[in-house]
Amino acid sequence: MPALCRDCLTSFEKAARCPACASRRVLSHPELFDLSIAHMDCDAFYASVEKRDDPSLRDKPVIVGGGRRGVVSTACYIARIRGVRSAMPMFQALKLCPDAVVVKGRMPRYVEISRQIRAMMQELTPAVEPLSLDEAFLDLSGTARLHGAPPAVMLARLVKRMEEELGLSGSIGLSHNKFLAKVASDLDKPRGFAVIGAAETAEFLRHKPVRMIWGVGAAGQDALDRAGIRSFEDLLRWDQTELIARFGSMGDRLWHLARGQDSRRISGRTPIKSISHETTFYEDTGDAGLLDGHLWRLAEKVSDRAKARDLAGGVVTLKLKRADHRLITRRHALEDPTQLADTLHSQAAQLLRPELIQGPFRLIGVGLSALCPAADGDRMDDLLDPAAARRAQAERASDAIRARFGKDAIRKGRALR
Repeated sequence: MPALCRDCLTSFEKAARCPACASRRVLSHPELFDLSIAHMDCDAFYASVEKRDDPSLRDKPVIVGGGRRGVVSTACYIARIRGVRSAMPMFQALKLCPDAVVVKGRMPRYVEISRQIRAMMQELTPAVEPLSLDEAFLDLSGTARLHGAPPAVMLARLVKRMEEELGLSGSIGLSHNKFLAKVASDLDKPRGFAVIGAAETAEFLRHKPVRMIWGVGAAGQDALDRAGIRSFEDLLRWDQTELIARFGSMGDRLWHLARGQDSRRISGRTPIKSISHETTFYEDTGDAGLLDGHLWRLAEKVSDRAKARDLAGGVVTLKLKRADHRLITRRHALEDPTQLADTLHSQAAQLLRPELIQGPFRLIGVGLSALCPAADGDRMDDLLDPAAARRAQAERASDAIRARFGKDAIRKGRALR
């Protein structure tokens, strides 16, 4: 069986240790050197960047997010062991991990480092499809001759280079399609490298929960639960036409995914129509302050993805789901397309205010559509908000200062709330 040492990148036949360097970080799989579709996910990216930039945080539980009324953007693995999770209310996270160091996010810094990682990926293949600042799909089909090594070796070299040059780790999922590559990248975190081969796909999926399907949110999971579908084995019992009748186009996708089939291609030029993020609350809430905290976090996530793809958008969407499950959607067309979190949050907050009387809510989401190149956005002055241009300039300037002199060189007022 082919094997690869993840430390010295030596290829050999399966053994407990690398014959070249004696490392135990050995990866072996029958299809290891035949697969070429990958998903790379940075490990606790925001928190890892903060620890790298401030070595005093290295052995401490770190949470990136807002104040006590805010939410967790991400947490390092020390905090995750204590039960801290993304989107968790900060007060709850601090109950679970009272000694945590809470750090305000520095999006410009994360964007800067994300671009460095993207450049490393693009040296391997032009087919890099970012999902956000910290994860992307890669298609290395046909690159073995160019690099003189199979995709598995190049991917191991990528994460090794990230650690050596950037001080950040990532986890790799390698398979024969996008769905399974993303599933694989979650199997062995942090610093993981997992492989799902074609021959083992059916047996691997059979008893897995359907919640592992990326893109099936809380509402989709509820619908599947009501249909008695909790595992891939449950899905296999349904006829394709029955799934389509019950779930529409999603039913057809579920039928194929249950069999490990995913025909989507990876392309760095794949057009997308919108970018959105949403979160479902642990408890229904109508608290304006808490909802605003969620809006800010969601606006940052949407901005994160827009910046990762060098896009701006001209329409901001607010999505709310009431306690009775009734959906409320409100949209606002901008005079000037944007990718700034500040603008997204401001517009979404304006859409939220008149809807507060309809609370409490169980879900909130923010979206950006009517997408265009980032160069075409954030250029016009807002006549109704003369300070908008100055805020944008101040944001860009303060971002540059922090990127050069460190996170404490300058702070926004928002960081002091």
